[in-house]
Amino acid sequence: MKTRIFLKKQPTTDDLADVTDSLSVTFVTTSAATSVATLIRTITVLCCLCLLLACSPSQNQPQGIKVKVARVVSGQSLEVVGLGEQPSLISRLRLVGIDTPDLQQRPWGEDAKERLEEMIGKSQVIVEYDVEAKDKIGRSLAYVWKDRELLNEKLVAEGHALFAPRSPNHKYDLRLERAQEWARLMGHGIWNPEEPMLISPSDFRRQNR
Repeated sequence: MKTRIFLKKQPTTDDLADVTDSLSVTFVTTSAATSVATLIRTITVLCCLCLLLACSPSQNQPQGIKVKVARVVSGQSLEVVGLGEQPSLISRLRLVGIDTPDLQQRPWGEDAKERLEEMIGKSQVIVEYDVEAKDKIGRSLAYVWKDRELLNEKLVAEGHALFAPRSPNHKYDLRLERAQEWARLMGHGIWNPEEPMLISPSDFRRQNR
């Protein structure tokens, strides 16, 4: 009895090209779908942030004390005139709710100090207290306003400071938290993916005592 052997057709160049085209289309389709999904997630997050910012309560005229800034010590510390009972007395003030890089954390510490100097300029600022007005070493704890802008928040939004909640002072925690999320998403300052700050200011100070 004869056995018949059926040989399959030898694949041609056209057949191989068809398979390659099919794989390429599948890869491109998958990549495009991934890119679209990522874009949609990003747009959704940004829309939510914009909505939250739009719904946040505004304070057109902050209530506080007008003082003159004698010196910017760091990105979060000032020496001001006019806080105490004696108008000419210089007082130390710390911006509450934020933590800026130490001056030795280059370049972020110096950047934060210089930016705060630019924000303040030579004008007076308004100092607003929360529940606790002083820290353990006697510095005033306050929110600082200029031209109806909260400088604590502005430093965080531009990536010069971290949001650092400090109990019992929570008046603007929500605004500061949103500002930090914005800076992180946009890659501002310390959140720059090409040159990120890898150690938090508090950890840096503990390591360099």
